[in-house]
Amino acid sequence: MTTTEQPSVSDRPALTSLRRARELFLLGRQLPDDVPEEVVAAWRRARFFGVRHDMPDPVPDPAPPPVRPEDPALLAAARPVLERIAPALGTEQAALLLTDERLRVLWATGGGRHDLSRLDLCERTVGVNSAARALSTRRRAEVHGPEHFLDLWQDVSAVSVPVLSPDTGRPLGTVTVASTLCAECGPHPGAALAEAAADAVEAELLARSQGAERVLLDAYLAALRGTLPPGRDGTAGPERGGTGRPPAGRAVVALDGRSRLVSEAAGRLLSPEGLETLERAAVAARRGAARAAVPLPEGSKCRATLTPVTHMGSVIGAVAVLEPVGRTATGADGPGGATPGGPRCGGGGGGSVGVGVAGRSVAWRHAVDRATELARSSSEPLLLVGERGTGKASLARELTEGPLLTADAAEGEVHAALEEWAGGRVVLVRHAERLTQRDVAALNSLLEAPPAAPLLVTYTPGPPPGPCLQRLLDSLAARSVTLPALRERPEDIRDLLDSVTPRPAPGQPPLTWSLDALRALEQHPWPGNVTELVHLVRALTEQRRATGPVRRTELPDPVREGPAARQLSPMERAERTAILEALHRHGGNKARTAMALGIARATLYRKLRGYRG
Repeated sequence: MTTTEQPSVSDRPALTSLRRARELFLLGRQLPDDVPEEVVAAWRRARFFGVRHDMPDPVPDPAPPPVRPEDPALLAAARPVLERIAPALGTEQAALLLTDERLRVLWATGGGRHDLSRLDLCERTVGVNSAARALSTRRRAEVHGPEHFLDLWQDVSAVSVPVLSPDTGRPLGTVTVASTLCAECGPHPGAALAEAAADAVEAELLARSQGAERVLLDAYLAALRGTLPPGRDGTAGPERGGTGRPPAGRAVVALDGRSRLVSEAAGRLLSPEGLETLERAAVAARRGAARAAVPLPEGSKCRATLTPVTHMGSVIGAVAVLEPVGRTATGADGPGGATPGGPRCGGGGGGSVGVGVAGRSVAWRHAVDRATELARSSSEPLLLVGERGTGKASLARELTEGPLLTADAAEGEVHAALEEWAGGRVVLVRHAERLTQRDVAALNSLLEAPPAAPLLVTYTPGPPPGPCLQRLLDSLAARSVTLPALRERPEDIRDLLDSVTPRPAPGQPPLTWSLDALRALEQHPWPGNVTELVHLVRALTEQRRATGPVRRTELPDPVREGPAARQLSPMERAERTAILEALHRHGGNKARTAMALGIARATLYRKLRGYRG
């Protein structure tokens, strides 16, 4: 819930003058200068949408449709709260309403009517109203008497407060208190009640969300143990065998539409397309589908059975148990194994794909396949080019078998390593751009009659190279591969997360990510590429104390806020960093942030818009 200061009585035009202005508007006459532009704009929208000001009754005649599938979470959380608060209205002349994000009334009481739950408060249907304004501004909003477009509501005052998702901050609906017209359009007497109701609904949503995550995790662990009941309840049944330990290699996936839990065995069996199919099936399960087999894409190495998981009477997600079909992922040429003669997939154990080859984007697979082809076809030197942190050294290690001597030019001379190469040892030279003149000359000399052993060289482009280094690069250019930056392959983020996330401690759940957090990771420009992602995951793993999937709010400010839409100057970058840090310190409260920074709140909004636009 977000509140804002409401105009005082003196800030609003008198009821009589506002009522006269509305009459002039309906007649197409010139309006007085003191009519608020926001009110006039709302009247104009209603006319544009074709709303009739003399509409007899906005409540439709037919019987109300059943509750929509997307409503139960909000309605189930809000109903007990609103039923406790409703007696505080104290009069038949006041009404308490709950709408969803489409401004359809889900629940209502009071007002002397029993059909308010069939009302649609969309502006396209009934014109301006407090619920529509609160949803669009994400702040408390009041609309009084003649500010409404409908004749029917000229003697009604209403205040609405948005209900925000505890996970994403997205508006889920509104709580509205409507009453007879308040004198001189002053602050609505039901404002405190509406705010308290919205606060309580958000608190209930948060409690249910945390409880639902725990239930889904329990169902996932029960499926790993092989004790998930065949029904719809997420509670685990009695354990088989009495050990309580998950059998090794059981393939299980738990999904709730926002996050996922994937066991190592499931990660080896499932393709990205298969995982998307399961996510769609999990969404369908939340709409009432029963336990069933899920058809996976053609060529899948497993079959899946999906079991819905319930919490407090609602389906909150689903657990899929996978069974291999034909060849398993072990030794296959899929994500869990290495193709004959191709790069070995180390770096993680347990079948996880190494960072050096993780990714399925076209640009990345083309680079890896080209590097693999060159490494297979000849033992001649291979040059890997790319920005800092793109994974050049990791890929080089995946392309070689047996002992590999690594020499880093950034840490000193590599002359001794070059002598080892001349003696027949496989060598990786990192940061060729940092080679000393002596080492460049030695390497150029060796390339005139290269040894039989493989040599891999990594190079990060930067300032124009000197003539000797340029000669070296020209010599290696025919057998070079350029790796794409991570910002050029955001679709690989999820594969990389699987590879770089450390294994959890015994008894601890694996680190998972909410969809909102994944979207933030995919939108970040990653100036440090894969290395920056590794450091982010490592920091979260070591410092995180929360349970459940990682949320967007837990990510570092630059990742959470998203990239600026234009290139910022150094001064703007410093200013943006200071503002983001202040917002973080004050819990996202912009009024307190502006006060702490010594600027007006309007200035803060303008600067934030400027950074994004």
